[in-house]
Amino acid sequence: MAKLFIEQAKQYAKTRPSYPQELFEFIASKTPSRDLVWDVGTGSGQAARSLAGIYKNVIGTDTSLEQLEFAPKLPNVRYRQTSPVISMGELEQTVSTQSSVDLVTIAQAMHWFDLPAFYQQVKWVLKKPHGVIAAWCYTVPEVNDSVDSVFNPFYTVDSDPYWEPQRKLVDDKFMTIDFPFEPVEGTDNTGPFKFVAEKMMDLDEYFTYIRSWSAYQTAKAKGVELLRDDVIESFKSAWIKDGQNQKVVKFPVHVKIGKVGNI
Repeated sequence: MAKLFIEQAKQYAKTRPSYPQELFEFIASKTPSRDLVWDVGTGSGQAARSLAGIYKNVIGTDTSLEQLEFAPKLPNVRYRQTSPVISMGELEQTVSTQSSVDLVTIAQAMHWFDLPAFYQQVKWVLKKPHGVIAAWCYTVPEVNDSVDSVFNPFYTVDSDPYWEPQRKLVDDKFMTIDFPFEPVEGTDNTGPFKFVAEKMMDLDEYFTYIRSWSAYQTAKAKGVELLRDDVIESFKSAWIKDGQNQKVVKFPVHVKIGKVGNI
């Protein structure tokens, strides 16, 4: 999986949205203590940055050194590269000991995981019974009717053959993903619960965001240019229709959250 994001690591760090503060406040309200977070698949640290403002210590792990190079350097965040498949020994050495972590977070990455093996590790490392796991994904961006009318067929038709099968879990907003945890206090299910991330972008940044897709890189490797001249012109016409180059781009965020319980 990591190789899909090596070529565009800088683009990924620049254009991916920061997640809304309301999301982190919601998650933090469900964790009785705020000592240690394991941010799995931290990438370029979009989630780790916000978590560091709430929790005493954050450990961000990723398989990609290229992604970690662009992560924010903060005094209470420790980044570690891990093997694609982490053994229990590596987990203890790299992350923490058994029943010691308050929160495990996975931002826009859990659809790549070997979930049965990963969940076993989560249940081992989380404090019991109130250790929390929160996993979220964001779905396609929303700009306005004009831009979205160009984007939607581009995403569902042009780019579709080049996405990995796991992308379907994101398109389904994690509703179909296996999630064997108990609802946290104040909820009667594990979600997904919806939030919205917003990012100001001009058209060039919007194109950079598209070029950061794994599907874009896969198509490029096969000699296919998704952003053909005619596609670019269609986006340009839609983008400048209201006369504003800078636009608020909204990314719907869908979070699954649960606690480990007494296991």
